[in-house]
Amino acid sequence: MNLGLAAWHRAMTAGCPEDLLRELVAEDAVFHSPVVHTPQVGRDKVVMYLGAAGRVFADSSFTYVRELVDGAECCLEFTATIDGVTLNGIDLIRFDLEGRIVDFKVMVRPIQAINLLWQKMAVALEDT
Repeated sequence: MNLGLAAWHRAMTAGCPEDLLRELVAEDAVFHSPVVHTPQVGRDKVVMYLGAAGRVFADSSFTYVRELVDGAECCLEFTATIDGVTLNGIDLIRFDLEGRIVDFKVMVRPIQAINLLWQKMAVALEDT
């Protein structure tokens, strides 16, 4: 079993609190947003984005519906409904040997969901 993935699920269940995320994210981790064109590098930025996403999805029907795991590489498909808009996406996560996140990429569809997510994330990131 991928220990990092189990820790990620615990963090998601807890609402992505910063203390859990800081333990789970490697110092040199990279986050790839579906709406921000450049990768966000470093623990602080990755924790900031994952924490904001946790707040955005906290009141939604966010659910992982499928997991594909190959060693340290995971593809987690999710669905959620926010403000009546249903979105579908994937989290591509790579863990290091200690089970910390080193790379996290999010892809979302359809376009209405991406636009809504962009708006909600902008507000959540302002509150950081």
